[in-house]
Amino acid sequence: MRIIYFIAAAALLAGCRSEKSVQHDGVRPVKCVVARSTRYVDRDFAGLSTADDATNMAFKISGQVKSIPVSKGQAVRRGELLAELDPRDVQLQVEAARASFEQARSRLDRARRLLAHDAISRQEAEAAQTDYTQARSVYENARDLLADTRITAPFDGVVERTYADAFQRVSSGQTIVRIVNPVSTTVEFTAPESMLPQLSLPTTRFSVTFDRYRGVRFEAAMKSFARTSSDASGFPVSLRLADVDTVRYSVSPGMTCVIRVETVESDREAVSVPITAIYAPAQGGTYVWTVGGDDRVMRRAVTLGEMFGRDEVIVLSGVEAGDTVVAAGVDRLADGEKVRVLER
Repeated sequence: MRIIYFIAAAALLAGCRSEKSVQHDGVRPVKCVVARSTRYVDRDFAGLSTADDATNMAFKISGQVKSIPVSKGQAVRRGELLAELDPRDVQLQVEAARASFEQARSRLDRARRLLAHDAISRQEAEAAQTDYTQARSVYENARDLLADTRITAPFDGVVERTYADAFQRVSSGQTIVRIVNPVSTTVEFTAPESMLPQLSLPTTRFSVTFDRYRGVRFEAAMKSFARTSSDASGFPVSLRLADVDTVRYSVSPGMTCVIRVETVESDREAVSVPITAIYAPAQGGTYVWTVGGDDRVMRRAVTLGEMFGRDEVIVLSGVEAGDTVVAAGVDRLADGEKVRVLER
């Protein structure tokens, strides 16, 4: 359907042009191309760079936010404080647990001395040991809770967004801050279902051009792709940029790019012509005009494959590699008409 739209648009533009073509001695001048056999077929897709490292940070416990000393867009270093809860409630738990732990340790020490003099039974000493172990576990857990009142950056990055404010009560697991790695080597795009079998082939090649660095093409390799599509819009594909000079070319998450996928047409010899060479009359069908040795045109019915590149289309049947095909003005020709080739 996409090919038909392109053909219809080309025919409409041709019909809107004024008849300024100059014929010499009744012979129409035409521009031609030679149908070529293409081993690699390239297709372009719109893509976007994504963060290599990104994480949502949350507290493990509930409480009231004491402070969030970072803001959107701020660069942070690994270990830097991102957010903090009011620790007073947890500190009270720690003090209570510490007091119980100290009492249990004191009772255990006394039980051991008494047991050494056979002043108490072994069962009483073992009970003191159990109480001590439980009290120590509660105390250590309370100290861990105190550490959980602080969120620190797990890596060097940039704060993408904050989701809470100071003095706000938050629950455990609620996202407070999101940080991302500002240097990206990952790009993503959506591939059609027909391309899935070729994505993992070693002969498939990937390259990326960013809008910010026009004319610079980066080689890329397959990182991962999904084999299912939840919304029927295509299959998500992730690529990893190879050997990027990050000092010269700074690639950040969110940069737009064009991803070129080059695949080998292993099951057949792909013959390609420009989309402007396709003639689709109102009566139906798709055709091309070929020029014979006597400089006369002949209309041939063709079967089309996919479009690729900027304006090329694969011809599955009707044209062979090396055939001379009219590339412009195809709606003005008649079968058997003599032409003069201006450009080949």
